[in-house]
Amino acid sequence: MKYIDEFRDGELAKGIAAAIRREARPEQRYAFMEFCGGHTHAISRYGVADLLPPQVRMIHGPGCPVCVLPIGRIDQVIQLALAQGVTVCTYADTLRVPASGGLSMLKARAQGADIRMVYSAADALALAQREPARQVVFFAIGFETTTPPTALVIRRAAELGLTNFSVLCCHVLTPAAITAILDSPEVKTLGTVPLDGFVGPAHVSTVIGSRPYMPFAAAYRKPVVIAGFEPLDVMQAILMLVRQVNEGRTEVENEFTRAVTETGNLKAQALVEEVFCHRTEFEWRGLGMVPDSALAIRPAYAAFDAEARYGLSYTPVPDHKSCDCGTILRGLKTPVDCKLFGTVCTPETPMGSCMVSSEGACAAHYTYGRFRDIPVVAA
Repeated sequence: MKYIDEFRDGELAKGIAAAIRREARPEQRYAFMEFCGGHTHAISRYGVADLLPPQVRMIHGPGCPVCVLPIGRIDQVIQLALAQGVTVCTYADTLRVPASGGLSMLKARAQGADIRMVYSAADALALAQREPARQVVFFAIGFETTTPPTALVIRRAAELGLTNFSVLCCHVLTPAAITAILDSPEVKTLGTVPLDGFVGPAHVSTVIGSRPYMPFAAAYRKPVVIAGFEPLDVMQAILMLVRQVNEGRTEVENEFTRAVTETGNLKAQALVEEVFCHRTEFEWRGLGMVPDSALAIRPAYAAFDAEARYGLSYTPVPDHKSCDCGTILRGLKTPVDCKLFGTVCTPETPMGSCMVSSEGACAAHYTYGRFRDIPVVAA
């Protein structure tokens, strides 16, 4: 299959791995953060980390859209469904994210809340069109990749004059999160999370292009290499980052040239700009309140803003005390550092959002056998 099989070729992978081992200097330590849940998934699925020399370390970042949702936002949508009696539509993984009081959206549905899984924002809009007596709220999450479809359905609802459709917007922005990581004490002052560069996200970059990453290379002196999702994409990006570090370069390079351009998808960007504006701040799981890191619906489309329509307010909720999802999202820990991982917390019984989505570091680590890294303590 074109653009798939050739990027999963085992012999080519061995060749790139050999090049990384050859070019990574023994005395140098390389720490690269993958800022995309798809890359985290690929690294675990294909054993990419096992092919790297010991001085090259991959660090998981907050690139999983389900993982970065804070508990307070899940609580908000659960209460909207239970107390307001609306029909909530959302993506499948979101249903299983643990919320307050032992609830999740899936468990709230068992208590009578009308919460439905959809495959797209268009599915939620279609439901509202079919059943005009039903108030339908689409719980919109995700990075820049899923934002244009949400913008499109809001504009379409306005064109149709629908009065029973609205959106609870929780779309977040990748560059702001990268800034938050680079400005964090762990990276900037304490040095507990050493970062020498980033593997830039794939799908996000098809929308925003490579240009938004240039300030990180220029101001923070951190190279960025945008990579596709296949294992050879990721390995080639790591090799390119190793070369930049060795040569003292801090540039934005694009390995994923078959899909990403410098300017991105201008039509999608214009649509998002028409419908959305930036929030002053927004809470991310693990990162706390991050300035200018999320989108809100513009006043021109306020009739489709569920927060305004239902008078919703937001209350932050602390994570489970024993769950290390927040520190894993910041790169401070790995999944096996969490005492719940693979025991109390599994994909079937997730204690935190990182174990819910297939793009979450914990779920990827567990699903592809990395849970065997857990040391066994003799009785």
